Amino acid sequence: MLIKIILVALVLFMIVNLFMAMRVMMKNDPKDGPMSKYIGRRVFTSVIIVALILIAISTGVISPNPRPY
Repeated sequence: MLIKIILVALVLFMIVNLFMAMRVMMKNDPKDGPMSKYIGRRVFTSVIIVALILIAISTGVISPNPRPY
């Protein structure tokens, strides 16, 4: 259950960074900083999510669906 809470929190963090990057893009204010910072955080968060899922599956913490239907 803890791994699922961590994954949901990371997905929410990724969505927040998406909207922060959109805000920077729409404002086009040089004081806000580059949009690539927020996009980079999204990519890094995605890598962490995939790694956590793979580690959790390999250690047996979560089990994948045996049949896709």
